[in-house]
Amino acid sequence: MTERLYYDDPYLTRFSASVTEKLKWRGNPAVVLDRTAFYPTGGGQPNDTGLLGEAAVIDVVERESDAAIVHVLSRALEKSDVEGTVDWKRRFDLMQQHTGQHILSAAFVEAVEANTVGFHLSQEYATLDLDRAPLSSEDLIRVEDLANAIVVENRRAFARFVPDEEVPLLPLRKPLAHEGPVRIVDIEGSDRGSPFDCSACGGTHVRKTGEVGSIKITRSERRGAETRVEFLCGGRALADYQAKNAIVMELAHEFTVGHRELPDAVQRMSGELKETRRALRRSRDSLLEAEATALWYQADTLTVVKSGSGSTAETVHVVRGVYDGRSMDELKHLAQRLIVHPSTVALLATRGQGDQKSYLTFARSDDLDVNMGNLVRQASEIIGGRGGGRPNFAQGGGPEAERVSEALVGARETLSDQLS
Repeated sequence: MTERLYYDDPYLTRFSASVTEKLKWRGNPAVVLDRTAFYPTGGGQPNDTGLLGEAAVIDVVERESDAAIVHVLSRALEKSDVEGTVDWKRRFDLMQQHTGQHILSAAFVEAVEANTVGFHLSQEYATLDLDRAPLSSEDLIRVEDLANAIVVENRRAFARFVPDEEVPLLPLRKPLAHEGPVRIVDIEGSDRGSPFDCSACGGTHVRKTGEVGSIKITRSERRGAETRVEFLCGGRALADYQAKNAIVMELAHEFTVGHRELPDAVQRMSGELKETRRALRRSRDSLLEAEATALWYQADTLTVVKSGSGSTAETVHVVRGVYDGRSMDELKHLAQRLIVHPSTVALLATRGQGDQKSYLTFARSDDLDVNMGNLVRQASEIIGGRGGGRPNFAQGGGPEAERVSEALVGARETLSDQLS
């Protein structure tokens, strides 16, 4: 079995080892060593990366069959004796996040009685799943304050393997989920008696909580009876602060206010924007109303003779319009204003530009008996598409913009036949 040097010294980044096996792992060259400082993916923590000789270590996994540590490489190794170098920046970042998770999980238990039921650590962020929901903003602040107090006190954090007979005596935060050798990570308590946190863990950790740096909860999300919390520690928390501070200062400069006045400025501008949108909507409605009136007076007319006890003639106004760049929503509103007039049919289209579809909107006043759904379906087929809707209002579309006018002419002819 591979000797795991990272258990004894997580700060070890250079070591020598001998190759005991060469193999292929998912198509890449790989080796097993007699000893390694490379941490394999496991326990919610990603693997280390670095170099073995001249080859980059791109993945590290524990083989299920015999617990050997497999080092997946960018190229095959020729020598049997190699020098290994662990990427310290990545390793220390993961140590900060993982130790920070232990502190944060214990703080959730102490401050709000919420237990950790899941943990995920990636290269960008870390999350905790907690068995309580909801958690208020005040709850999260209390937990965050407690966790950072533990960091500032620079308490000892140490890992050790314990004999089986000692395990039942440990104040474990979470019951053991496996059998076999147990490695415990302790974070020192305030009275140097009971620990602040005691958990079974095989990951790599810092020696003092002060090395974790700031712990920042960045977001929370309720998931049924649980809450998922996203957090950052150390260098990640600082980078997050720097990025967000840059955004705040840029916005403050844009709005010509101090950064503390930004919320008021944003609220004020949001109110102004809402009022501007209302005014724009009123203006649009007025323009559409005026346009609809003008179109109705310029409409084509059909004379429909109704037979019965005495034949009567009725005039139907047919408004046809083909537009470039108008939205389907605009056509809808325009059609609705046209058909408030009796004996009126609106056949409107917007011609698509480039790869955009063309759209049809057909509508009729309630006093006419003609099916707009059937009419728009036939017209949509002409432009290579589909359509449908209610008897008094229907929409459709298709990609062949050059045939839109032809589709409206065809709809006008079909309408004339149906009304007659």
